[in-house]
Amino acid sequence: MAVTMKTKEDLRLSLGPVLFFWPKETLIDFYARMVELPLDVIYVGETVCSKRRSMSRRDWIGLARDLAGAGSAEVVLSGMALIEAASELSNLKRLCENGEFTVEANDMAAVRFLAAQRVPFVAGPALNLYSGASLAEMLDCGMKRWVPPVECPGTIIAGALAELDAMKLGRPEVELFAHGYLPLAYSARCFTARLANRPKDDCGFRCIEYPEGVPVDSQEGERLFTLNGIQTMSGRASDLIGDLDDIAAKGVDILRISPGPDAAAVVEAFDRVRQGGAPPPVEKACNGYWHGRPGMSRVASGGADAPA
Repeated sequence: MAVTMKTKEDLRLSLGPVLFFWPKETLIDFYARMVELPLDVIYVGETVCSKRRSMSRRDWIGLARDLAGAGSAEVVLSGMALIEAASELSNLKRLCENGEFTVEANDMAAVRFLAAQRVPFVAGPALNLYSGASLAEMLDCGMKRWVPPVECPGTIIAGALAELDAMKLGRPEVELFAHGYLPLAYSARCFTARLANRPKDDCGFRCIEYPEGVPVDSQEGERLFTLNGIQTMSGRASDLIGDLDDIAAKGVDILRISPGPDAAAVVEAFDRVRQGGAPPPVEKACNGYWHGRPGMSRVASGGADAPA
């Protein structure tokens, strides 16, 4: 099967789900702005903590309907990445049975629910899919799009796609986490509640006080991590805007921008660069994982380590 080589002009843009806990009014205002931007896919839904109830499942589905009616972007509902209770499993099942929108599966329970319905789904970055064999299994379950784990270098992505080509199974769309704090790990414990000296079951929703997460620095003052409830994220935001030619050549179709206060400017910058504009200077961001280097490092376009 011949594979058409892509260029950065072929890349599409997506907006990932909001990973932080924002008030309902903030979320509604945010998406009202985002729908006006050159986005091809918009993800909505709670993926981190079921206690974050400023938006219910019905609210998210209602928002998805509003976004689908207001623009041309594909709207996808994102599911939780860590299921810990029967109530969470039941809510996930209902999300998967919404009957209107594609679902991003971030837990294998969602894959099971969606495969049973024989509906196409997005395999999210919280699923550990690294090889052609694992992608083949997901294709058989109905996967239409693969979002590789955030630590996956470009060589592994290209290698997994080549394995699929050898099996003559066809390729899913590939969506790469291209900008934002990287979600690295999930825990049954809530770090933000612990910071406030509160138990997880009586957290007081303190993470709403940190709309960009809690920074964690080393004793030398270097930003190491960002804590977001039960989620551990990178200390530096990842930014792959200078790597678009290589990203397209490796077989990626869609660039994911993770929501933050500067999301509109980031989307517009990626849009300019994919259309041939020069990448803007990148400071205090990382792109090491894409190049097979330590994740918090920054690699210049020529492949050399850039100054931190």
